[in-house]
Amino acid sequence: MKKSLKTSLLLAAMALVMAAPAFAQEAAAAAPAKGSNAISFYIIVAISAGFGMAIAAFGAGLAQSGAIKSAVEGIARNPGASGKILPTLLIGLAMIESLAIYVLVIALILLFANPFLKFIS
Repeated sequence: MKKSLKTSLLLAAMALVMAAPAFAQEAAAAAPAKGSNAISFYIIVAISAGFGMAIAAFGAGLAQSGAIKSAVEGIARNPGASGKILPTLLIGLAMIESLAIYVLVIALILLFANPFLKFIS
């Protein structure tokens, strides 16, 4: 199961790397118009924000599933400890989810209130 997941992730990464030059060549052929730097910048920021949020959601999902798995195993081994495990689990899940929310906040700041706009001509 893990080998097929690694293989599929590797194939997806290779597809992304191979597709990038094709998009770059098409954009380079077009004549740059006035303000095209700002449009390119917005496109790059939007794509980066999407990838960042996807990676954050994937990481948060993996971390939360691992935390829940460990908590359920702990309760299964010692049902009397569930009173101590459950609050700790909920606090841990909230902390894990807050990391994904921080990525969302940064992505929204870059999309709507971008501090780097003053450097774009």
